[in-house]
Amino acid sequence: MGEKTKIVNFISPEAKLGKNVRVWHFSYVGKGSEIGDDVKIGSLAHVDYDVKVGSGTMIEGSVYIPPMSRIGKGVFIGPAAVLTNDPYPPSKKMIGVTIEDGAVIGARAVIKAGVTVGRRAVVAMGAVVTKDVPPEKVVMGVPARVVYSRKEFDAKMKAWERS
Repeated sequence: MGEKTKIVNFISPEAKLGKNVRVWHFSYVGKGSEIGDDVKIGSLAHVDYDVKVGSGTMIEGSVYIPPMSRIGKGVFIGPAAVLTNDPYPPSKKMIGVTIEDGAVIGARAVIKAGVTVGRRAVVAMGAVVTKDVPPEKVVMGVPARVVYSRKEFDAKMKAWERS
């Protein structure tokens, strides 16, 4: 009793962090990664090596971002989302995931290696994304499929916030 708890993060000395980056408890940022300004990385998140994250992005807790992934500006990645980098595990050839500016990835979504999630697209919680997501579209399901536009999503969100 009376012992202080030590909070441990591992941020590689070879990672580049922008201004006002917040990395929460027990998180990892790998070698050669570049994290933009005003990025939040939640507890237990793993941002592997050679990842690029744009400014203003929020990566929630328990998210896994594999090597070679590219995350745009103003992206939201919900809790426990998993991006992958090996389409045929365990192969010797890897490819990251690309998430373009303003996209939203819901909690527990899984995104296949090599997939691009387009600008301002939305991936619903629990979706399994095996193909590219067009810009401004919302996908959900297993496997994920387009269900409506980002404009419709934004209207639903505003109606929810007003209720």
